[in-house]
Amino acid sequence: MLRTHVLALFISGLATSVTSAAEPAAHVALVGDWAIKVDVADGKNHPKVSALVAVDAPRLFTVTAERHASLPIYDPAGPQYRRGARLAALIAESLTAPDLLDPASVVVRSGPNETDETFVRGRDYEFENRWGGIGRVAGGRIAEGSPVFISYQHYLSRIDSIVLTGAGELEYRVGKPAAETPKAPQVIATERRLANVWIPGQIERLTKKNLFPIMETAYPKPAMTSLSPAEQKIPRALAKLRSGERLRILAWGDSVTEGAYLAQPEREHWQQQFVVRLRQRFPQAKIELVTEAWGGRTTGSYLAVPPGEPHNYQETVLGAKPDLAISEFVNDAGLNPEMVENRYGKLLTDFQGIDAEWIILTPHYVRPDWMGLDRQNDIDEDPRPYVKGLREFAARHPVALADASLRYGRLWRQGIPYNSLMVNCINHPGPEGLSIFADALMELFPQK
Repeated sequence: MLRTHVLALFISGLATSVTSAAEPAAHVALVGDWAIKVDVADGKNHPKVSALVAVDAPRLFTVTAERHASLPIYDPAGPQYRRGARLAALIAESLTAPDLLDPASVVVRSGPNETDETFVRGRDYEFENRWGGIGRVAGGRIAEGSPVFISYQHYLSRIDSIVLTGAGELEYRVGKPAAETPKAPQVIATERRLANVWIPGQIERLTKKNLFPIMETAYPKPAMTSLSPAEQKIPRALAKLRSGERLRILAWGDSVTEGAYLAQPEREHWQQQFVVRLRQRFPQAKIELVTEAWGGRTTGSYLAVPPGEPHNYQETVLGAKPDLAISEFVNDAGLNPEMVENRYGKLLTDFQGIDAEWIILTPHYVRPDWMGLDRQNDIDEDPRPYVKGLREFAARHPVALADASLRYGRLWRQGIPYNSLMVNCINHPGPEGLSIFADALMELFPQK
């Protein structure tokens, strides 16, 4: 859907400057509940273009008589996102996307028709308002193993774009609605995306939190130094890459490293993407990749596992005898800087004891409310003490730091709401989000 209304007069408001490399700035301003004013200097055949674009409000979708072969018992004590069966239209990986369901619309019946028996919430079934997990109530009229038919209404998330066409016209393009990982509309080579508009399900009106002007088209290139981080922090691993001597890399982490949720894990893991790029940069390299990962766990979980049990630290991490260990633990985010120094100081001593070098990956951003954030833009600085602790630890010790967090914190500048990269709407990046880890890792290495 495309809409353009050209205005000759600039309307002031909550204006945001948009800049892109070698291109004139654009001004994007909210001027109403569902209206955005855009001024842009094309710099080519059309020196100035102005438009007022009307943004589509969230659409309410209706699902009628969705069949569930049976319902589990509703578990009010479980995590909010795992209290019952998933509604099909809201599935996001192994969970359901939050804040999309209209709770008042849910109707559960014994059959697909309105004349079939209608069950009562609280007596026969229950569900979680935000996450939509639904289950039967013990002692209610829904028997174990009995099919039910659920009707409900819901919203979906969307990323729309404001685009300057090759003809110098401004267009508003509506993205495809999705429960998880919505994509912005495509633009062609002759067009310029000026801003994205984030529609996270049901919202009453636009605010600055929904506006994502394109301030940069890629993560800024790091400043050049005489020695790369790899030359300074992991020189033995780099030497093996250059000489063609075997380099054994251990990818160690939690579910983001395990990648059990990925559709094509053999290609989409961050460590797989990294090794592919590393071989491209160092064609003579002989790399052996080993992965040791444990979903939902921390470095402390590994240290607590008794000998002989799966994921015992001594046997599966140190016992892997890597030349280079790369750790990713978003689940360690509860650690403060002092705890990082103590825990990671032990790990460093252990790695040095087996003559292994170490790269620490800072974690990706997770859903905003889990990070104490109320937005997904203007968030360059990671608020988590754990990330601060990792940066300080790496600065003090012979450890390389691949700062994925820093890259996630700037995604808003590229028009990307970072949580739109999470396939479970919480903390599981899809392939695009995982590629940011590979980007951060490759930044450590010289060009050859």
